[in-house]
Formats: sequence, C-alpha cells, structure tokens
Amino acid sequence: MTNANSMREQIASIAKSLFDRGLTSGASGNISARLEDGSLLVTPTGSSFRDLDPAKISEINPRGNHISGDAPTKEMALHQAFYDTRSVTGAVVHLHSTHSVALSVLPEIDPDNALPAITAYSVMRLGKVKLLPYYMPGDPAMGDAVTGLAGKRSAVLLAHHGPVVAGKDLLAATYAMEELEETARLTLLTRGMNPNLLNHDQIGSIVRKFDVQWDD
Repeated sequence: MTNANSMREQIASIAKSLFDRGLTSGASGNISARLEDGSLLVTPTGSSFRDLDPAKISEINPRGNHISGDAPTKEMALHQAFYDTRSVTGAVVHLHSTHSVALSVLPEIDPDNALPAITAYSVMRLGKVKLLPYYMPGDPAMGDAVTGLAGKRSAVLLAHHGPVVAGKDLLAATYAMEELEETARLTLLTRGMNPNLLNHDQIGSIVRKFDVQWDD
C-alpha cells in the first residue's frame, strides 16, 4: 500500500531524475498520481522538476477540490481526462521533451500514429500515439480532446508542446514516457534514410503477446 507521503517522495524523486537527464527543463512538465481513495497528487503550477518540495505537491480530493499543497498545474484538465476515460490509469506524466516536441511539428507525421514502429518496446509500452493539434497551454480543450479519444490511447503528443502518457502506476507511466522520447529521437536520427520499420505481422505478434491496445 502506498500512502500519500511516500507517493509525494516518489513523485519528487522521479521528477528530479527526469530533469537531471534533460527530459524537461525550467518549470515545464507535470506529473500526477492517483491514491487508493481516488485522490490525486499533482505537481504544482510554476514548479521545477529540479527541486520539487514533496510537501508542496498538490492534493485533489475525489470531488475535484484542492485540499492541500500549492495550487496544481494549469494542465489539470489534461490529466483528469485520462483518469476519467481510462479506469486503469494510476499516473500521468507530461513533459516538454526535446525530441518529442520536434517530432510533433514534422509535416509527414501521421496524426493517428505519430510514432513509427522502430522498436518492439515502443509498441509494447505505448500502443499508437495520437498527435493532437496545438492548444494554448492550460486550455481545457486539451482535456476535451483526450476525452474524445474515449480511452483508446494511453499516450498523446501535443503539437508544439510535448507528450502526455498515462500508465497503471507512476513507474509504468515514466517508463513509457522515456520510451516515447527515445523513439522520437530515433525517428529524427533516421529521418530521410527510409528505415526498415516493424511490419504489420511483427506488430500484430507484439500486440497479441503483450495484450497491447492497438486499433487498426
């Protein structure tokens, strides 16, 4: 059983690791995690992953009321949309990671499947990644766009902004986010080289073996 205090510490530790590895910078990015009673712990608005104070992490009760900590991220609607539409969601990670943002603005990217199948692990951990259009930071319409996916995607890429990934718990969401950024990097490294991607049958085998949600 993970209590609120230990979860606060875990969020701060993971956030610092992401910052130290250059996966987000400044005061960008946000993380949320769901507690057993349905409450959410959310990184505060304007905070940096470099030095998060666990005691200042926001707590939102199951009715959506802010009950402790600093004011939550302005992207709260984006996080809530994943919790509302995917019952298995235990955590959400949103970054402004360099390679993912660069990928989000390339004209040839397929909006319905933004991440080329370069590795088996990107398929396993992410399924298909939906590219969503540009929204002003904090715009509740981002949450509406995720809600409109009806729980069919665990990861989205916001154009000109960055990736958002939902996972069964905080570690799963973090690992999937790291996989998304690494695959975006590989995509940019091989751009224009006509790389051999996993074919339809290979993807199908991964989807069946690892029970991946993958709508053709």
